[in-house]
Amino acid sequence: MAWRQPRLLLMNYINSMEDEEEIRNVENQGSGALARYSVVVLLLILVVIGIVGRTIHTAFVKGDDWKTISERQKAPNRLVKPRRGNIYSADGKLMATSAPRYYTYMDFRAGGFNVDTFLHSKKNGVDSLAYYLSIKPGGKTATEYKNHLLKGLKSKSRQYVIYGPRVSYADLKKMKQYPFFRLGRNKSGFYEKEMVERQRPFGTLASRTIGDVYGEINDSTGLSKGMNGLELQYDTLLCGVPGLNARRKINGAMTDIVEVEPIDGMDVRTTIDIEIQDITEKSLRDMLISIDAEFGTAMVMEVKTGEIKAITNLGRVSPDRYNETKNHAVADLLEPGSTFKVASIMVALDDGKCRPSDLVDTGNGVYRYGGRDLTDHNRHKGGYGLISVEEAIWKSSNIGVAKTILKGYVDKPEKYVEGLYRLGLVEDLQIEIPGAGKPIIRMPNKNNWYTTALPWMSFGYETQIPPIYTLTFFNAIANNGKMIRPVFTKEIIKDGKTVKTFSTSVVRSSICTDETLKLIQDMLLGVVEKGTGSPVLSPHVRIAGKTGTAQVAEGGSYNSGHQVSFAGYFPADNPKYTCMVVIRRPRKGYPSGGTMSGGVVKNIAEKITAMEKHLDIRAVEVDSLAVPVPAVKTGDAEALRYVLNKLDIKTEKKEDTFPGILAESKAGRVPRVTGMGAKDAVYLLEAAGLQVNLSGMGRVIRQSIQPGERAVRGQTITITLQ
Repeated sequence: MAWRQPRLLLMNYINSMEDEEEIRNVENQGSGALARYSVVVLLLILVVIGIVGRTIHTAFVKGDDWKTISERQKAPNRLVKPRRGNIYSADGKLMATSAPRYYTYMDFRAGGFNVDTFLHSKKNGVDSLAYYLSIKPGGKTATEYKNHLLKGLKSKSRQYVIYGPRVSYADLKKMKQYPFFRLGRNKSGFYEKEMVERQRPFGTLASRTIGDVYGEINDSTGLSKGMNGLELQYDTLLCGVPGLNARRKINGAMTDIVEVEPIDGMDVRTTIDIEIQDITEKSLRDMLISIDAEFGTAMVMEVKTGEIKAITNLGRVSPDRYNETKNHAVADLLEPGSTFKVASIMVALDDGKCRPSDLVDTGNGVYRYGGRDLTDHNRHKGGYGLISVEEAIWKSSNIGVAKTILKGYVDKPEKYVEGLYRLGLVEDLQIEIPGAGKPIIRMPNKNNWYTTALPWMSFGYETQIPPIYTLTFFNAIANNGKMIRPVFTKEIIKDGKTVKTFSTSVVRSSICTDETLKLIQDMLLGVVEKGTGSPVLSPHVRIAGKTGTAQVAEGGSYNSGHQVSFAGYFPADNPKYTCMVVIRRPRKGYPSGGTMSGGVVKNIAEKITAMEKHLDIRAVEVDSLAVPVPAVKTGDAEALRYVLNKLDIKTEKKEDTFPGILAESKAGRVPRVTGMGAKDAVYLLEAAGLQVNLSGMGRVIRQSIQPGERAVRGQTITITLQ
């Protein structure tokens, strides 16, 4: 065993040597990896340093150059115009909407404008262009357009009008394909300016109340602006918010990119009832034409809600032609005339200064007071003499009302004016129409009062009140004393959803005592049924109200024509609508508030009543000439039985005697078509396989093959119509 010991030692030595070698190899490998890692890190650091250096160089050294190159790739941002909101009637009918329209121009100094092409090109020259322009109806001839364009070329104008009228978007697209124009804006100089045309499907109906917009779109805002009426009142809601459109050059072409979406305007639903508005406007227009008046205004207000259902303002623009010109109903400060007598007597009754039965002596129709003659309209007939206070209202006696007010307030006229204020006549009604006027009823003081002020104020002079305030006052009488604010708008709508509603707003819960109110209501009925309002008396609807006739002041005198009016409500027993009509300076006929303005109110009241009247067909008396069973076309007898049974139509006739009725059709047989129209007859005969010849017009009176015979497919049948 001794020989094994050296061998074992040798093996241990060899193994130890191998372990040391392995350790050295591992150590060598680790050193190499570290070296390689260090090289990679160094390279990355160099790359980062290069990137940072390049970035700094680009941003600060070459920054301006790159900005210039970037700007070449894009066009200036443009505003994206929002859609202006619509305006609707109370029942959702469209009253105002927007449509784009364009003015068209030529810039004869455009950068790429080629005079030779314009003058001499057969395909794209002025001759071809003039021909295409002349195609549009109502324009100039080709020769006229050529001369027009050559004149523009000679003037070197940068904004030369091509078409006088505005054109639609469809027409604009066509024009851009016309000869020369199709070369593009830079070469042809053709360009357009967009404007918004506010279109009204119902024409002039309530146009001054709905309002107008400025045509051209503001370049800085991208919006069209309201000019007047509700268009101006709710302009910020209607116009919307413009978006932003960026133009970028992508793959060599300019592309629009919407960066900010526009927000379309909200919609406005008004209180206007189209049918009532149409009735009101036509009634007023017809009267204005017949009496050749300067202008007139008419309003219809719903008693309980204060909603203005109709408002029209018509002024004479030429003989027998009237258009909406100015919103007289809300803007004009007018001396109200005799309609104001109702307010005066209401104050006196409430203050206990008079009773309806109190007598007042009006004499012969002329009363001298404070150095001036106070007159009644019947003075040429000897006056009214001794009458009651309520008769003074019925007959519209200036003297009767003036003496009543003088008796109660001559020593303290301020008490009378305070009473007028108490009625709510000077309350700010916050009318939604911009430019609305406010009443002027002055409080007495030593600087503005004189002897005749009180009596003249009592019958409608010395004060200035917009017609809509007078309407509101009479509506309060109809509404059992509650004065409510006139409303023109029902709701604001966004994307079909209501965002705001407008409700009834009370101005005065009661304008007078209940007793006074009842007395005044009786007096207003008496005006129509016993007094100056007799022309308003209607067999169809009971109307209560007050007439008014006043001289128009101009240049310090009252010699400038007359203003006639009527304010009232209907049906008088259960008022639903209040109506007022004011007419200025009629040229024909005797100026009369009852006949002229009252005639318009009567017509409006009767037509609205007829429109809203619903008859129960079961209560209608049977017409003695009515046919119990209607004539029926030839058809299936079984189907006829079904219809008669479902409609519960009773008849004593046998089914085979009904006009035009045959027993059930049998398959393969010729149907009866006598009594039918051509369309139905041909349908049945062809369905049976027959060829049809027609002769004459009307209904079938004869057929060549008798009904019930065997139908041979392809056989010809002739039917005669008459």
